[in-house]
Amino acid sequence: MSENTVAARMAELGLVARRRPRARSLTRQGKRPAAPALVRRKFAAVAADVLWCGDVTQIDTDEGKLYLATVENLFSRRLLDYAMSEHHDAALTCASLQMAAASRGGDVDGVIFHSDRGKEYAAARYQELCRRLGVIQSMGRVGCALNNAAAEAFNSTLKVEYVHRHRFRTRAEARLKIATWIADFYNTTRRHSANDGLAPITFERHIIEKRHASSALLRTAVA
Repeated sequence: MSENTVAARMAELGLVARRRPRARSLTRQGKRPAAPALVRRKFAAVAADVLWCGDVTQIDTDEGKLYLATVENLFSRRLLDYAMSEHHDAALTCASLQMAAASRGGDVDGVIFHSDRGKEYAAARYQELCRRLGVIQSMGRVGCALNNAAAEAFNSTLKVEYVHRHRFRTRAEARLKIATWIADFYNTTRRHSANDGLAPITFERHIIEKRHASSALLRTAVA
């Protein structure tokens, strides 16, 4: 269908296109050595808590900028946890990783965490936290969104489906509404193609139940 036909039909229906804001990269490469790219654009995991990814994105409010740092489980595309701050620094990314680890009971030794090479992830403070938790860092190169495509995809979903449709008068309002969207919609309700059309938490439960059933059948067969 031609662009003019679409425009005419929209006019008949009283529809107005929503202009998509220009994307702005927040990545500023740090001076410290970057971790190797262990993921190599293969954003899939065979089990939960094998491979995580994360990124920092900017949310605009009438009060000023708010930054969101995320940690996503690539097995189920579940957003394990996140942190928000008016400052774009290592304290923010450390907070998101600590909360994600806590959400998994604190035992995350051996988990690979993939990110870009931003200074927030290359900072000594963040690297020390990873060592303390046993998290193995992986970093894609700067200037190519495909090297952290899964995290970028979540940011896009958040912006297109929610943030760009709302106006936040304060940072506190943005924090509350984004947290609610993540907890009450994205993780629990929104279907994901990588999960056979299931929401992240539903997919995790489905796989756990399926594996328990398979283990029970195997024990019965052996007995």
